[in-house]
Amino acid sequence: MKIILDESTPQKLRLLIEASHEVVTTWFQRWSGMKNGALLSAAEEAGFDLFITADQELSYQQNLASRKIAVLVLSTNNWSVVKANMSEIATAINAAKSGSFAFVDIGHSRGR
Repeated sequence: MKIILDESTPQKLRLLIEASHEVVTTWFQRWSGMKNGALLSAAEEAGFDLFITADQELSYQQNLASRKIAVLVLSTNNWSVVKANMSEIATAINAAKSGSFAFVDIGHSRGR
């Protein structure tokens, strides 16, 4: 599966999932700062299968029904919480299908 990580996710997440999937970041793609609609379109055009973000407003801001790319939203971008819940995230990644949307509630600590 070809996965792209949004700027809102911990970039270290790539290291935990790249053993079984091809993973890049929006920064690596030189798509930093793109708005969600344009970013999702660019990711689809580039052949990405899954977009992972911690932007919980995404599902309200974008019409995801017409998208081919699967979207996975994490409830937090706190690295320690993400790392501790990697098995739940991996399960959601493996369950992602074209055009699907999933929210993974792993906690809400934002490291404040």
